[in-house]
Amino acid sequence: MKDRVVISPTTRQEGHAELVMEVDDEGIVTKGMYFSITPVRGLEKMVLNKAPETAPVLCQRICGVCPIPHTLASAEAMDMALGIEIPKAGKLLRKAVAAAHGINSAAIHHFLVAPDVVPDDKFATAVDSVSAVRKTVQYVVDMIAGEGIHPSDIRVGGMARNITPFTKERLVERMTAFKPQLEEHVEFIKNCVAEAGLPADLGVVNQPLLATDATYGTNEFDMDIFSEVLPEAWYDDPEIGKRGCSVIPLLNGENVETGPRARMEKFAGFKDKGVVAQHVARADEMLKNYEACVEALDAIDPSAPANVSYDKRGTGELGFGVIEGPRGTDVHMAKVVEGKTQFYSAIVPTTWNIPTMGPATEGFHHEFGPHVIRAYDPCLSCATHVMVVDDEDKSILKNEMVRI
Repeated sequence: MKDRVVISPTTRQEGHAELVMEVDDEGIVTKGMYFSITPVRGLEKMVLNKAPETAPVLCQRICGVCPIPHTLASAEAMDMALGIEIPKAGKLLRKAVAAAHGINSAAIHHFLVAPDVVPDDKFATAVDSVSAVRKTVQYVVDMIAGEGIHPSDIRVGGMARNITPFTKERLVERMTAFKPQLEEHVEFIKNCVAEAGLPADLGVVNQPLLATDATYGTNEFDMDIFSEVLPEAWYDDPEIGKRGCSVIPLLNGENVETGPRARMEKFAGFKDKGVVAQHVARADEMLKNYEACVEALDAIDPSAPANVSYDKRGTGELGFGVIEGPRGTDVHMAKVVEGKTQFYSAIVPTTWNIPTMGPATEGFHHEFGPHVIRAYDPCLSCATHVMVVDDEDKSILKNEMVRI
């Protein structure tokens, strides 16, 4: 048996996962396998046979770190499944919230990776900077979405209410004053990463990229190129396959890379790859999200409606909510028949990245393994899903491929 280094659980991330690295005599990783060990919670099953408005409320509780993209993806999926076209003001409010949350999440990540890249004498500066950034953008989320963690005002059909002219003025003023501080934070983080001594090609992968929009998302998802593989069929090690708690999503039969670096390459011409590039892209994307947030706020007409009434019976067709969350593309799918949710599924960013993160550790000493994983900012509670195909005996499908 080959020598192995096992890190269980991997640290400074949300949820629990395990990194198994096969190494040679010099400790160089020859094969990396990363998988979720967070138990399934069944939120997709909880929404079934309930009113469609229930889904965003439950799905935002998939995670306390990234509840905004889950709420938005769920609401967008239900909007499509119900045949709703939300008002312009409602869409702009959603975009402002998503962009502000993207900045907040990146700042949290900078706190988590600070021990990896920030010198001891600058650690307090990093913490203070993260706190200052989060204070401003969480204020934006609070004022528009009702809550910074589990937002109450993102609703099927739009938003619970529009903001007032005074609120719009306050938000624009605060975000305008915030820009120099954010630029300083981004430059500070990028300088720390550049001076951290990480190998330039650490974590480089050449997988296809998944990114649908620079900052928000879409309602389009090509089911014809999508498939899922159970962990038993993906991992060479049967024990890992048995213990893995997330399916492996594929596009055109390949695992993908999603997240800030993928978006920056696809929409901003960013070409670097690897761990250092992940950190730089995430920092640069904070400025992209800043511009998106301010643009949306400027365009909002406080006198316009932010929601619409709708027929709750549903179209019977599959609706998609595809949101570009901080960690990557968040896909929610829903079908509503006679006013009840009959189908629901979510393929979240970390689920897409799980099969890519393990191999990204290969070619370097195993001590760099955790650096590679943290560069993706995984969220394992989001990524935990098990496919149940027989509702009577609850048996889990064992075939190699499963299709929704």
